[in-house]
Amino acid sequence: MCLEWGPPTPASGYASPMPLATDFQRILETLPPDWTDLEVDLRIEEEAQYVDSAVALSQVNAQVYQYPREGWQWRLLVAHSFGHAAAAETVLGVLEKLDGDGVRGELRVAEVREGRSEVVQMWGRPESVREEFRQRRSL
Repeated sequence: MCLEWGPPTPASGYASPMPLATDFQRILETLPPDWTDLEVDLRIEEEAQYVDSAVALSQVNAQVYQYPREGWQWRLLVAHSFGHAAAAETVLGVLEKLDGDGVRGELRVAEVREGRSEVVQMWGRPESVREEFRQRRSL
């Protein structure tokens, strides 16, 4: 599932784009409840802020585009409750820091995965543990 999402540009009649953290929170609010992985593209407006932004984004293992497509500079990998990606809360905190530092930019949803469940070894575990796992994961 690929969504084109991001704040309106000033050319569309709005005075300025919304802060990155607010934009990311809105993205999270639009996701289905069973989302598991989210990939978000990020670009910043000022090239002079690129290095400082890269330091902050390293906290969430942002992937740098070697050859930026359409001006997008980073891809943020976000996990909902499991997986090998940054937690949504951590990404939100890093984007709040960038907002506090005066970094202006834009986010776009590149991909959303939903309905997957982690693989957990259940052999030898009591039935109560298995039942709780099924309830939490809606299996």
